[in-house]
Amino acid sequence: MTTETTNSPAATMAAEKPPIVLVHGAFANAPVWGHVAARLQAAGHEVVAIDLPGRPGAPMEPGQVTLDLHRDAVVQAVRALGRPAVVVGHSFAGIVTAAAAEQAPEIVKTMVFVAAYLPRNGDSLVSLAQQDPDAKIGPQLRIDHDKAIAVVDYAARAELFANDGPEGLKAKLPDLILDEPLAPLATPVSLTDARFGQVDKVYVRTALDQVISPAFQDRMLAATPVRDTVTLQTGHLPFLTDPDGLAKAITGAAQ
Repeated sequence: MTTETTNSPAATMAAEKPPIVLVHGAFANAPVWGHVAARLQAAGHEVVAIDLPGRPGAPMEPGQVTLDLHRDAVVQAVRALGRPAVVVGHSFAGIVTAAAAEQAPEIVKTMVFVAAYLPRNGDSLVSLAQQDPDAKIGPQLRIDHDKAIAVVDYAARAELFANDGPEGLKAKLPDLILDEPLAPLATPVSLTDARFGQVDKVYVRTALDQVISPAFQDRMLAATPVRDTVTLQTGHLPFLTDPDGLAKAITGAAQ
């Protein structure tokens, strides 16, 4: 979603502030950013929320989806803006956006990792998840090799992803969770100090997270220092349970 170019004061303000590209994580798609995107636009930013390949908004057979295609979707979205952007990645998208920053560091003003994997060279979602004994998602995952997808148990979705959310959200959430193309989750990312390592980084911690545990978030931050860390008292989906707090964290990182 993007703001239209006009001569309005809002459009002028958007031209002065860096654009923001929002990248969803696994089991999700672009519309999850709706509440946060509206707040970022109101703050004067041009905002783009992209669908990674394999979603209804970017359809592709799961077996054809690769981490490189995810990376390229992010790079293309930022290049289309014509100026460096703040690139926000949630959860698995920490790996996707890291790959994009490695590919084209010059197009990234700042990376914002939201409840995200913060990878080092050679990491994958699978390898990182295996190092997080406090995460509760593992037993709720089913791998369907024939369909090339990972599936989260339907009955576990609400409490797993939105344990801090209101009952109304928990009632709706299970139907919003998508099946995830399998191959990108196990693909190691290639990163270098000279490219990804030089990009400005901010991390948004989620203190009640059950998918990427707070303890493991801290371990990743110890291994890969960032410019700033913001902590939200939320579970794994702050864009749904605390959009005001997350929007404030992103606009702060964008300055």
